[in-house]
Amino acid sequence: MTTPQGRLALITGGNRGIGRAIADRLAADGAEVVLVYRRDEDSAAKAVAAIEAAGGRAHAIRASVDDPGDCAALAERVTADHGRLDILVHCAGIASRGQSVADTDPAELARVMAVHALGPHRITQLLLPLLRRAARSDVVFVSSVVTDHMPPFGAPYGMGKAAMEALARTLAKEERGNGMHVNIVAPGVVDTEMGRRLVRAAMGVHDIRERDAHSPYGHVCSPEEVADVVGFLVSEAASYITDQRIVVDGGTF
Repeated sequence: MTTPQGRLALITGGNRGIGRAIADRLAADGAEVVLVYRRDEDSAAKAVAAIEAAGGRAHAIRASVDDPGDCAALAERVTADHGRLDILVHCAGIASRGQSVADTDPAELARVMAVHALGPHRITQLLLPLLRRAARSDVVFVSSVVTDHMPPFGAPYGMGKAAMEALARTLAKEERGNGMHVNIVAPGVVDTEMGRRLVRAAMGVHDIRERDAHSPYGHVCSPEEVADVVGFLVSEAASYITDQRIVVDGGTF
């Protein structure tokens, strides 16, 4: 499999969880990675240090994807520092608070939509000039299986991810002529900080490892298993794949 050797990849939410695993995977495959983080500078610095200790190249930039000013500053920084971009992975995410539609705070809805849909739209828009210059560019949107079944008490999150997927499907059609591949990866429950909070809130399970015996293949999905799919999608092995949505849930749904 041809790897992303020498390509530049930007991963939002790249300092932890699934985003960190994607950054590690792409760096191991030879890409130079830019990790975008919102506020945890320490975890971003540790992620960069770990990648560099393993022989990779990494940078960290602070930006909140729900802040239009931060999005603009991020694009300006990437353009100034690198002048190119080959891979863009939208992985930054937040959970909704588990309220019914009747009880949802409009401010919560606005923020969740901004993180999952409006921010990715703006970042993609601003970085399109760089992506279009690449011989091949890839944009991967990390969504969720939640859009398949839309459970109760999570409308903001479901709406945000559904809007993200609409953006991805539209972008794939618009930019195919520019050599861009656009795909969606939709995990189920993953062993991350957000996943652990989810199983505590929804199932009353305080240790996510308790779910291993009830999960496909004997374990809850790991961030690395999601990252492996992203690594495939941006490789030459996926040279004829675009506008696809790959579910990573072990066949749960």
